[in-house]
Amino acid sequence: MKKSRNPVAVFFGGFAIGTLGGLIGLGGAEFRLPLLIGLFGFAALPAIILNKAMSLVVVAASIPFRAGAVPLSSVLDRWDVIATLLAGSLIGAWVGAGWATKIESELLYKILAGLLVLIAAALFWGHDLNPANTISISGYVLVSIGMVTGFFIGVVASIMGVAGGELLIPAIILLFGVDIKLAGSLSLAVSLPTMIIGFARYSQDQSFRIIAEQSRFLWVMAAGSIAGAFAGGMLLAVVASAIILPLLTGILLISAYKVWRHSYDT
Repeated sequence: MKKSRNPVAVFFGGFAIGTLGGLIGLGGAEFRLPLLIGLFGFAALPAIILNKAMSLVVVAASIPFRAGAVPLSSVLDRWDVIATLLAGSLIGAWVGAGWATKIESELLYKILAGLLVLIAAALFWGHDLNPANTISISGYVLVSIGMVTGFFIGVVASIMGVAGGELLIPAIILLFGVDIKLAGSLSLAVSLPTMIIGFARYSQDQSFRIIAEQSRFLWVMAAGSIAGAFAGGMLLAVVASAIILPLLTGILLISAYKVWRHSYDT
């Protein structure tokens, strides 16, 4: 059954998702995907493609927002982190998008549910990592592990249509010993080209026509997401992490269950 896609509901749905993402310094695509499937009635693959398009818009808008807190020069100083992760994530993004277009719809819902659980775990246990706990590796070993990690994150990001920040940020902190603010900006620098590659691969599939068919939906929800991300960033100063992390983890787990159940309705 086709769900209501009233522009007001779409904007405030995007706003709510953006607010949740803003509370943890991300775009909220992990929360948006279940909303696209559950509330707005999109099938799995069209929902992933729409989520990917909105993630691109939100991440592109987030980059200048962070420039005041983390100068571009600081980001460029760690070009080695960006290059290492991109070497794997660009390939992973292309491969992941290709898999997503070939997987049966019922199985794709279950994969998405499992990945939502993975993101929930990364959110709950990875958000308070300390750069002092970095893994003691360097040289070719670090580059190899970084590339493999980037490949895995690129696959996950493409299959879910997300930027992958919840996985990238802990990986950057653990592997390269970067503080969380710089890790957030580095994750955006890795995410944007990774998402573009995944988006390019999806454009070769017939399901990509959803972008043209739902262009107004896409831009209205993207606008709501950007506004919500700003509001969430403001609320971050008054809402304790002890409340935020369990709440958002719980939302992701409930969403994972609902997406899993959705597989039986296809």
